[in-house]
Amino acid sequence: MTNKKGPVKGSGGKHRNALKGRGPTPKAEDRVYHKAYRAKKQNEKRRFADPRLAARRRAAHYTSDSDDLVVGRNAVLEALRVGVPSTQLYIANRIEHDDRTREIVKLAGMQGLNLLEADRLEMDRIAHSRNHQGIVLKVQPYQYHTLAELADRADKKSHAMEEADSQRARINARPLFIALDGVTDPQNLGAVIRSAAAFGANGVILPERRSASVNAAAWKVSAGAAAHLPVARVVNLTKAIEALKERGYYVVGLDGGGNAIVGESGFETDPLVVVLGSEGKGLSRLVREACDSIAGIPISSEVESLNASVAAGISLYAVSRARSKAGEKADSETK
Repeated sequence: MTNKKGPVKGSGGKHRNALKGRGPTPKAEDRVYHKAYRAKKQNEKRRFADPRLAARRRAAHYTSDSDDLVVGRNAVLEALRVGVPSTQLYIANRIEHDDRTREIVKLAGMQGLNLLEADRLEMDRIAHSRNHQGIVLKVQPYQYHTLAELADRADKKSHAMEEADSQRARINARPLFIALDGVTDPQNLGAVIRSAAAFGANGVILPERRSASVNAAAWKVSAGAAAHLPVARVVNLTKAIEALKERGYYVVGLDGGGNAIVGESGFETDPLVVVLGSEGKGLSRLVREACDSIAGIPISSEVESLNASVAAGISLYAVSRARSKAGEKADSETK
């Protein structure tokens, strides 16, 4: 039996390839020959020429959400006076200059900053605010150290002073760090850095989470001390304390319910870490358990607690005084 020539039922026949699908029909605005496509292009061109959107694009090119900015004439002037590391100074077009802006421009030029002019819309976008007074300073990100770097530098300095004739000098050169547990106010952090530098500490240790960072506000309060006092950021403060204890450090935590008085814990003349908690919550449980001693600052019963930066200054002074007394006593005994 012979088969008939021609289309076979259900196969599409000889025109089967012509019936192959070519996908969904493009939208009218995506077809280059359609008037909707030309209308879309004209609309995009108008939006691109919008000065508000153009200002937004230019501002985004120079700044990001992670940038640390100092906004306003007084704040920028103070930051430049104390030498906050910066990269760029933005000035509004046609700004009305006064004594502050003239000094700002002068200091920026002396520090080698890039001076960029921007219109009002661009300044609003850069500052994320309209209260910039025509001046915005872009600050460099702070370069943190590792815990190992801080400890190595402190040990090197201490070993170098072991050759000194004065026992007082040797004791005062022993490593001293201050660690902050839950201090979230950058101004408090800046004040702690300033006190640590004043009393000869070797550095400040911060946890990465639930802690203030060394930004422009902290830098200004430190009065430039952040420029030469290293700050380390650690993932876990408890583990960092344990690591320092393995290197021969002792740890004294500050808390109102301590079993000793600050400066009289018995560890002042050893390599030491002083740990401060937040003003409200104090030391966390794990950090408290890692301390060798808990010391308190005697205060009036009318005051519940001290500000973290004030407590840091008092405790560092007490440690410095205890070391000086121990060194004087040792020197007098050797004579």
